[in-house]
Amino acid sequence: MYATWAAAAVAVTFVWLGMVLAISFLEAPLKFRAPGVTIPLGLGIGRLVFRALNLVEAVLAITVVAAVAAGDPPARVVGPVAVAAVLLLAQLLVVRPRLNRRSDRILAGEDLPRSREHLYYVALELAKVAALIALGVGLFTMA
Repeated sequence: MYATWAAAAVAVTFVWLGMVLAISFLEAPLKFRAPGVTIPLGLGIGRLVFRALNLVEAVLAITVVAAVAAGDPPARVVGPVAVAAVLLLAQLLVVRPRLNRRSDRILAGEDLPRSREHLYYVALELAKVAALIALGVGLFTMA
């Protein structure tokens, strides 16, 4: 029988994965290609969207961690849960504040050279996607 904690965790994991893929790898790059979207406008939209995404991600991460903690998960589940949570924390506590400070300066009219800060966020996002896939597959194959 498939445990309730595992069913809840797999469902939330794939919702989390879908949101990250849709926002980070679809919406974020496409918004700057839309007609009339300037860098400041795109940054303003991006900040709102990613603030909302990160809030939802935090709720989903807490839900997955709680569901897994309620069960008797194998290591193939515990590892990816921990990795995904740590990667999200790194994004929220280290990279996002740096990106916000930079976008504040740009939105204030400062002309700054291109930055690699967003590449750190993307790298963490790619690693988080891999962890979420591993987690989802690990949970889904427990039955």
